[in-house]
Amino acid sequence: MEWVETTGKTVDEAMDRALAHLGVHRDDAEVEIIEEPKAGLFGRVRGEARVRARVRPSGPRPKRSRRSGEHGDRPKSSTPRTDRPRPEKKTDGEVRRPKERTTPRPAAKERAEKSMKGPIKEDSMAEGISLAEQGSIAKEFLVGLLASMDIKAEVSVKELDEETVEVSVTANPPTELGVLVGPRGTTLQALQEVTRTVVQSKSPSRTDRILVDVAQYRERRVAALGRFAQQVAVEVIETGEERALEPMSAADRKAVHDALSDNEGVVTRSEGEDPRRFVVVAPA
Repeated sequence: MEWVETTGKTVDEAMDRALAHLGVHRDDAEVEIIEEPKAGLFGRVRGEARVRARVRPSGPRPKRSRRSGEHGDRPKSSTPRTDRPRPEKKTDGEVRRPKERTTPRPAAKERAEKSMKGPIKEDSMAEGISLAEQGSIAKEFLVGLLASMDIKAEVSVKELDEETVEVSVTANPPTELGVLVGPRGTTLQALQEVTRTVVQSKSPSRTDRILVDVAQYRERRVAALGRFAQQVAVEVIETGEERALEPMSAADRKAVHDALSDNEGVVTRSEGEDPRRFVVVAPA
């Protein structure tokens, strides 16, 4: 997968945005810090942090086979040197001849033809499957899961960009879909990871960003976190004391960072280790 580049007031903020964009855990991503913000006068910070990240490859890509005789190398014959006939031995007037081989060796012509064969046909999965096919696999998995849970719902697929596909589950009424969301979206996050694993098993060389949404939960969650973050920012500015929020997923931390990115009165940073990583809102 291609690298995704993000920015933020701090390195942690930029990193959280990258992980949320990829939709993966920190351990499943490769992250590189391109630029860090610089300290200015009176403790102010100049510039932004810039990082780039990508989904950690699940395994090495298949290597291309080299054609025999490539780069001027001539194929080496595997024909062993013909053994010299052993001298006949005489014992008590009887002549014993060397035993004949019961399994004939391959003819030299056959061996030469084998060595001159073209390269092995490359696996058609070398570059992975298309984004549309990945969405189709994800949809098929979710349709089967819903059927096994006896949940009546519709599953749709939408390509958000060249490397992101969203699979949405909707129902009318949507109340019975709550079991797929769970408290604070924890079940939905797990469902997304399982779906992505299923897609990755079909295309080990390439898996793009797979997002799963249920009853438009993500959209409503981002809006709610934005309102909450603004309330916290007001309190931090009034009291002059920073405030640590509860542990959140990378997607939720990104929502908080984004909601306060234009608020000049506060700065945000992430602390802790997953799954207990959280956002701190502090006075600017």
